[in-house]
Amino acid sequence: MSASVELSPVDLQILRLLQNDARITNKDLAAAVGLAPSTCLDRVARLRETGVITGQHASVDAAKLGRPLEAFLFVQVRPHRRPLVDAFVEHLLSLPEVRAVYHLTGPDDFLAHVATSSAGELQRLVLDELTARDEVARVHTNLVFQHWSGGPLLPPGA
Repeated sequence: MSASVELSPVDLQILRLLQNDARITNKDLAAAVGLAPSTCLDRVARLRETGVITGQHASVDAAKLGRPLEAFLFVQVRPHRRPLVDAFVEHLLSLPEVRAVYHLTGPDDFLAHVATSSAGELQRLVLDELTARDEVARVHTNLVFQHWSGGPLLPPGA
């Protein structure tokens, strides 16, 4: 785990604004936080260099791309060893249906968020890409009816 980075109130304002609109211009961002554009650009660069800002992303509606059925797949693998874990994660991330993968504690080892075109495609994914693998001991599937995203992620007490 990486150490936390000390952030000023201005840094937190910058993060809040960028998390809500990553396309905001540096000029508008600087004006919103009360900095000169060059200073604001330096602050954003420092936030990237220290790993606080890890990228910019476009949110994509999976249903509009022909994948309206989303599910969470809880996967148990055996044996749970590093070479097997690394290969399994690499396999999951190579599948176009996989939106995110989480390595967990507890009875399940992985949680994969997937989006498919249909229940039949979800079944194919589970049977052909997961349970067909020797290391997969169990897959538990939960369908997603609806989801909501949280607000900006800021340090506790910010």
